[in-house]
Amino acid sequence: MDLSGWHCCDQPGFGLKLTTMSLQDFQDKFSDPDSHRMKELILANTRPGGTALLGDIIRLYLAAEDLPLWQAGEKELEKLGIAPPFWAFAWAGGQALAQYILDNPDLVKGKRVLDFACGSGLQGIAALKAGAAEVLAADIDPHAIAATDLNAALNQVRLITTSENLIGRSNPGWDLVLAGDVCYDGPMADEIMTWLHKLAASGTQVLLGDPGRTYLPRQGLQRLISYSVQTTSALEDTDVRNAVVWELIPSEQKYGKDQEEKSFS
Repeated sequence: MDLSGWHCCDQPGFGLKLTTMSLQDFQDKFSDPDSHRMKELILANTRPGGTALLGDIIRLYLAAEDLPLWQAGEKELEKLGIAPPFWAFAWAGGQALAQYILDNPDLVKGKRVLDFACGSGLQGIAALKAGAAEVLAADIDPHAIAATDLNAALNQVRLITTSENLIGRSNPGWDLVLAGDVCYDGPMADEIMTWLHKLAASGTQVLLGDPGRTYLPRQGLQRLISYSVQTTSALEDTDVRNAVVWELIPSEQKYGKDQEEKSFS
């Protein structure tokens, strides 16, 4: 999940204390854009562990409260040239999507899947475990790509990664697009959803995982299932999120106009 700001019920927050390492030392060691350096940062600031909803079925390199990255403030990260590390957390929408895929492997079996704004790569890893033929994990944050590569190796699966911005691109052959926790910011959510609806209108199946973010659109979605996901008030505004898996309704109409209302029942 590539996000550009945080906190409150929509934009999760945390803050980083660099303990014994100075800002300059951290900058010198970890700001190098080389993938190896980014992976060093991730391994130094995370621990492998399961998730609240999936348990140990899928393990990820996740931030822990006693490690520096957990307590990083926005200004400190900006000085280091590091985007907010949302790849270091398993967000509720992504967990819901991953669980739904594992529970319904026919959705992905033998298919080409795009894990859009992949963050940790959780959904793409779930798709491969469920039998997907190929997964492309995309995120414009290069640290998210490095984290996804590490997480894929941790789970003994292979996926393809890209840091290209795919928004607006036509479908090169994806059978299914997965998007978790992307409705945290109004303008960006509108841009993303417009593109995803165009993909759905062209015949691509698109699934969205969302725990009730403010900018989740009120049209063009069909509810598939919901999961109660344990979170933490250090990241969210609650310790439990009701995360819903939605399917985008195929339509030739322009997104946002005259589309079927989604049901919240």
